[in-house]
Amino acid sequence: MRGVDASAPKVAQEKAGLLRDGEVLAVSQKGQLENPDAVVSFNNIASEKLLADAATVNYGSKPGQTDRVIRAFWEQPLHTSKWQYLESTPTGESLFTGKHKVCLSFDEIERQKIEEFGLRSADVFGKPGVLISQMKDLPATPYLGYLFDNNTSAIVPRNSRDSGAVFAFLASGEYAAAVRSVNQKMDVAANMMVKVPFDLDHWKQVAAERYPNGLPKPYSDDPTQWLFHGHPQFATDPLQVAVARLLGYRWPAETDARMKLSDEARVLVTKSATLTDLADKDGIVCIPPVGREAAASDRLLNLLANAYGADWSNDVLAKLLTAADHAGKSLEAWLREKFFTQHSALFGNRPFVWHIWDGLRDGFAALVNYHKLDYKALEALIYTYLGDWISRQKRDAESGVDGAQEKLAAAEALKKRLELILAGEAPCDIFVRWKPIDEQPIGWNPDLNDGVRMNIRPFLSVPDVGKKGAGVLRDKPKSLHWEKDRGSDSPSAPWYELGLKYGGKVGDRINDHHLTLDEKRAARAKLGKA
Repeated sequence: MRGVDASAPKVAQEKAGLLRDGEVLAVSQKGQLENPDAVVSFNNIASEKLLADAATVNYGSKPGQTDRVIRAFWEQPLHTSKWQYLESTPTGESLFTGKHKVCLSFDEIERQKIEEFGLRSADVFGKPGVLISQMKDLPATPYLGYLFDNNTSAIVPRNSRDSGAVFAFLASGEYAAAVRSVNQKMDVAANMMVKVPFDLDHWKQVAAERYPNGLPKPYSDDPTQWLFHGHPQFATDPLQVAVARLLGYRWPAETDARMKLSDEARVLVTKSATLTDLADKDGIVCIPPVGREAAASDRLLNLLANAYGADWSNDVLAKLLTAADHAGKSLEAWLREKFFTQHSALFGNRPFVWHIWDGLRDGFAALVNYHKLDYKALEALIYTYLGDWISRQKRDAESGVDGAQEKLAAAEALKKRLELILAGEAPCDIFVRWKPIDEQPIGWNPDLNDGVRMNIRPFLSVPDVGKKGAGVLRDKPKSLHWEKDRGSDSPSAPWYELGLKYGGKVGDRINDHHLTLDEKRAARAKLGKA
């Protein structure tokens, strides 16, 4: 059998040139049957040792109702029994990636009767290995032994002493080239990932030279990874981390003593703890000075100076603002104009610090830690912080201060909108499609386990004060919607027939539905609930 291998070039013209001028290769047609899975290849695979001899390939679990079962870790309360770490698709941008998700715990999946969840490869949990993306260039990341999803495959050495060799090979460009020589599909079948030649002795030597002290232990400077140590100075996005810390947010690595981390990461976790006293107690930081609290920019500067220590200077601040696309402007202007949009983009359009404002560039604005924004905190925002601002504008208006009347009107309008959210009457209600009506929140009493997507809706549904569709938030996170989710619910689902009301079919997973307070209270009263 003869042919030309034109799989390497990506452009049609290059492939055409290779077909004209490339070397004609000849292989035994009968010999192809001896290849793994009878793969057609111009390489003599059958005569070589395979990766499959040294490692197993393992399929990731299928979440089923992804939007219900899977979250970004920053959406959830830390370390509750309802959630577990989930490893997902590596990006190849750094060594440890794909560590940004959590999944409902197995007990919680069973309690909620989520039948679609498919657990796989539990026998490799806790074992050393490598997670491989099944797409494109097959980027790899160390497998840390947690639950992993079906966007990845875990390649686990048969002998743990071969971990270094297997990782060195999988993290090299040679591995991806070897796989692509036998499978050019965009998504590679998991079983084919170990059907490639593997010289164990050679890669043991490579691993010994590359990792003389053993494989790297978990470490990340990326705040979107649950491995992140929490320190602004060494973060990939220092300003975002500093704002989150000011609002009282802490990363999982800071509070989970059992998490596998490098010694370097543990040192930075300890340094991060020294910044805890600078965090706001109630998770509400107003951008202008309000009450007895200083302006957000002043408080943020104080935190940054403490974090950087002797390394802090105005030049460092200028570099940070330049990196945040705000060169030559002030930190307060960045907080007012750029922070929230960048925060939403960085954290997958599921923001955990919300920028609430009255629509004026120099009006009332507050950054709020979503994790602390319960009913009492929202009351404090409305009647303490915003109330103080309104009182000040009234005094300024009476004294004839320019712009005070406009600020007063905007602030009072914001107060009315926030009161609608506090009360929770439709359309400012929270609706969670997997909960029956008697478990739906009454007023602003969100369950953080339902995720940002469900709980942010009242803040975006209330009449706009700024950009179209952004409600009382500074901006609307992109790609955030409440369209129906994929798949169909079982007849036992609480809203199984709701799709009929919206021109669909039974089983449609409808999210954009509103319930009145009377409907919720009547349902609770019927079941004898308060």
